[in-house]
Amino acid sequence: QVQLVESGGGLVQTGGSLRLSCAASGLIFSRAVMGWYRQPPGKQRELVAAIGSGGSTDYADSVKGRFTISRDNAKNTVYLQMNSLKPEDTAVYYCNAKIPGLSSPYWGEGTQVTVSS
Repeated sequence: QVQLVESGGGLVQTGGSLRLSCAASGLIFSRAVMGWYRQPPGKQRELVAAIGSGGSTDYADSVKGRFTISRDNAKNTVYLQMNSLKPEDTAVYYCNAKIPGLSSPYWGEGTQVTVSS
């Protein structure tokens, strides 16, 4: 069974930082494209950042220069360092794993990030 478990969410003030972690199990982590998505209240889930097996990264325009995605294959963990947080970053953040060749990705349960103004 594949499991993705997020941690590190919380309440921070505007301009603060948080580091999210996603621990993966039940899959060959090194082969997966890992991503972070977020879903603000009442809105659709959107891609925040993704990192490929070779370390290539992709970011939403809204977080470029502020967020950094990284992975540690030895620990089966992907991270999202979030700096200069804004109230519009408030959302439930979800870890995502996509295996090339599979139609459906795997999802974590999410972790709440709240940025107060």
